[in-house]
Amino acid sequence: MIILGIDPGFARTGYGVVEEKNKNLRMLDYGCLSTPAGLIFEKRLKKIYEGLIDLIKKHKPDVCAVEKIFFCKNTKTAIDVGQARGVVILTAAEKNLKILEFTPLQVKQSITGYGKAEKGQIQKMVKILLNLKEIPKPDDAADALALAIVGSNNFLTK
Repeated sequence: MIILGIDPGFARTGYGVVEEKNKNLRMLDYGCLSTPAGLIFEKRLKKIYEGLIDLIKKHKPDVCAVEKIFFCKNTKTAIDVGQARGVVILTAAEKNLKILEFTPLQVKQSITGYGKAEKGQIQKMVKILLNLKEIPKPDDAADALALAIVGSNNFLTK
């Protein structure tokens, strides 16, 4: 089974692709879909959509694990991230992927066993769980890999 983890954002959407085979996880790909700040917003959303389509064509995932927005100090940022998240969910639905949604708290709890884990703790666990030589960068990509791991764990137990 192949799981696509997505950490939505309008400037950077992190992605991580993990393969689960016989309860073993292997990282296939990770990175960010970036959009330039000067680009009009609808073009940024379109660029995210097109990037996701390319990733789905390349890796043919079965599941898409997406981060839920739970809190944001800046209302405009929350709305813009919510719109990017909507593009992610619509794209996954359009490609008939099973969609799983997780809050940051759920990801932290699942990856580290502690719901208030720091970002560095999660990144170290992602490195360990996927047997990587180094912590994935940037943070958005590491978060997306964590989502893919949690998606794998949750999909297998259902």
